[in-house]
Amino acid sequence: MRGRFADVAATAGGYLIGSIPVGVLLGRALRGLDVREHGSGSMGTTNVLRLVGPAAAATTFALDVGKGSAAVLLARRLGADRGGQGAAGLAAVVGHSWPALARFRGGKGVATAFGALLFVSADASAFAVAGGLSALALTRIMSVGSLSAAASAVLGAGVEEARTGDRAPLAFAGLAAGLIALRHAGNIRRLLRGAEPQVTLRRKNRS
Repeated sequence: MRGRFADVAATAGGYLIGSIPVGVLLGRALRGLDVREHGSGSMGTTNVLRLVGPAAAATTFALDVGKGSAAVLLARRLGADRGGQGAAGLAAVVGHSWPALARFRGGKGVATAFGALLFVSADASAFAVAGGLSALALTRIMSVGSLSAAASAVLGAGVEEARTGDRAPLAFAGLAAGLIALRHAGNIRRLLRGAEPQVTLRRKNRS
């Protein structure tokens, strides 16, 4: 399978993979709740951590990363070019954020974007890890770490383009960062008010 059809098939497959609502499934299985109805309303790692606990959060993160990686690897298997692989990864981020398999109410897309980035750009992946972890260590605010990781990925992809001439990583990183910023609009407003909470490993008690 080659050419435009491969790219379209890979993008559709990426969206479906991204739509798998890992955090929702774990919340229901382990605590009998829909994590989107509590806390931040997201099905991502941070909300699962607050509501279900560290083990479930770690599992959510790993599987959400895996969704992004699987989307890009599927695109490669189908014969998609570098642009098609990036499109499949971006579709997985869209699927995670607006999942057809979970009434289009998803997460922020950070872990899934990182999973795709691992196979789209090694340079951007390294920049994302360094920037995200540094910001998280300094602030202990997950949204700051996430947004810093996204911005750092764009910088790293720009470095790769300058070195190799390949524009696909920068296109992916830029579009993914835009989606992540959009999904963090509420967090950004809270940051500006100084009201964004710091991350904690303690699960919130629910009556």
